[in-house]
Order: sequence, then structure tokens, then C-alpha cells
Amino acid sequence: MSDSPKNKLNTRVKRIAGQVAGIERMLEEKRYCVDILNQISAVRSALDALGVELLTRHLENCVLGQGGDKQHDQAKPMSQQQLLDEVKTALSRFLK
Repeated sequence: MSDSPKNKLNTRVKRIAGQVAGIERMLEEKRYCVDILNQISAVRSALDALGVELLTRHLENCVLGQGGDKQHDQAKPMSQQQLLDEVKTALSRFLK
């Protein structure tokens, strides 16, 4: 993965961490429950977007890029069936 996409993901993670810290502050300040629930919803949405981005990059670099110049440095050498099984497992966990 190149530095630019990695930086983009790190920025998303830091934003999510800030949102979670905001929820913690809201709880400490005994803020209105619905406002806290709205923040929790925003964090869940941000995590889902991060997951979609990571899954997309995994498919591009680790599955479709297997054996090519776009392959991720940490990609495990696998057969097509193993790659398909890995994607199925990742999708089933992500979509729960």
C-alpha cells in the first residue's frame, strides 16, 4: 500500500478515535442521551466506511493484485480458492 492511501486511512482512524473520545467526554458531562446515541451512530458509520475502504483495497491489492506489481508486501501466497474463502470470511465478519 502506498503512503498516500495509508495516510488517508490513518486520518480516518484518528478522526474515529476523536469521535470516540468525544463520546467519552459526553458521558462524563452527562449530556443528553439522544445526543450521545447520535455520536455513536456517527462512529459506527465512520467505522463501516473505513471497513469498506480496507476491503476494497484488500480486493485490489491482495486478491486481484496477487502475483502482480500491485500486490501488498504482506499478502500471503494463496490459491484462488483460498483467496475466495478468505474474502468470504472477511465479508461475513464485516457484515455482522
